[in-house]
Amino acid sequence: QVQLVESGGGLVQAGGSLRLSCEASGLIFRIDLMGWYRQVPGKQREMVATISGDGPPTYADSVKGRFTISRDRGKPAYLLMNNLKPEDTAVYFCNARGRRTPVISSQFDSWGQGTQVTVSS
Repeated sequence: QVQLVESGGGLVQAGGSLRLSCEASGLIFRIDLMGWYRQVPGKQREMVATISGDGPPTYADSVKGRFTISRDRGKPAYLLMNNLKPEDTAVYFCNARGRRTPVISSQFDSWGQGTQVTVSS
């Protein structure tokens, strides 16, 4: 099993910043894609930002220019969130996809438990 643990959420005023962290543990051969998603009650989970081993990160239009995703091999993935808005309030989830071993059938797609981000106006 691959476990993901998020941290860094909290309460912040509009215009403020937070940095979320996502640490992966367990048997991991490689991670092909990591991403941050968010969800508010009654709505579907939506992609915020993703990053792969090659290629530029991708961002939801609503966070472009304000959020930055980063990840170095063997280190946690981060989501730096600047100029936060009340509409950014949600539970943020980390996702990782990759392989536990070199065998193709060892693919995994894991989610963390989520961390609450609340932005007050």
